[in-house]
Amino acid sequence: MASESKLKKNYLKEIKNFQPKPPYISNCVKAFLVGGLICMLGQLIQNFFIHYFNFTEKTAGSPTIATLVLLSALLTGFGVYDRIGQFAGAGSAVPVTGFANSMTSAALEHRSEGIVLGIATNMFKLAGSVIVFGVVGAYVIGIIRYGIKVIFL
Repeated sequence: MASESKLKKNYLKEIKNFQPKPPYISNCVKAFLVGGLICMLGQLIQNFFIHYFNFTEKTAGSPTIATLVLLSALLTGFGVYDRIGQFAGAGSAVPVTGFANSMTSAALEHRSEGIVLGIATNMFKLAGSVIVFGVVGAYVIGIIRYGIKVIFL
């Protein structure tokens, strides 16, 4: 047993010389640039709603998010978002677009199982946990905010 562990350690040590070094810097730069471009697109969409539809900054947020979710879902359906994800890595996981991509991917992957048992069930497995976490997180932050308000006012 001890010789097996030693053999495994030696193997891992030897194979390390042949493994390519991950390009950490270029991966970080790509993630930063693509994530920034997604956020910039969101800002442009928000400015569009403010300028052309007379929204305020406060009211333009919801249609902006809905538009980003729709674009992300469409790009996922056409296979474009996967290529963006392969290039950018974590940069494509900007919360709203990454969430839409995850839901759409799950729906597409299980579409052969039918609408209810395939698409809806698997799509909302992910969505359910995110929604529950969001609601619980908002509740906890609300309690903390209310407690601070009561204590200091």
